[in-house]
Amino acid sequence: MHRHPGITSTRIVALLVAFAVLSPIGLATAQAPEQGIAHFYNDKYHGKKTTSGELYDKDGLTAAHKTLAYGTKLKVTNVANDKSVVLTVNDRLSRSSKAVIDVTRHAAEELDFVSSGTAKVKLEVQK
Repeated sequence: MHRHPGITSTRIVALLVAFAVLSPIGLATAQAPEQGIAHFYNDKYHGKKTTSGELYDKDGLTAAHKTLAYGTKLKVTNVANDKSVVLTVNDRLSRSSKAVIDVTRHAAEELDFVSSGTAKVKLEVQK
């Protein structure tokens, strides 16, 4: 195998990683906003354990999501009225759910969809 002076396997790996991160293919893997229907938890769950072990607080700003890690901060925007709130994922939503997120009653009040029970929302992971 022909070797070039100054090119090491470490540099090649670094170049490949940089290319993967900066290429359009690498950019496509960034977390794109997710859209879908939001529900809010029934008050009967207030004080019960979530799947993360935290207690559900209807007055808190937390949410259940199908796949995002516990502790993930999400900006949730009601697309009908452009109201938004930042929530922390602390529960798991069933994979069979038609909703993309379940939020607390307090979050549903902030997003102004308590009376309708559901809203079309946009989810954006916060750094």
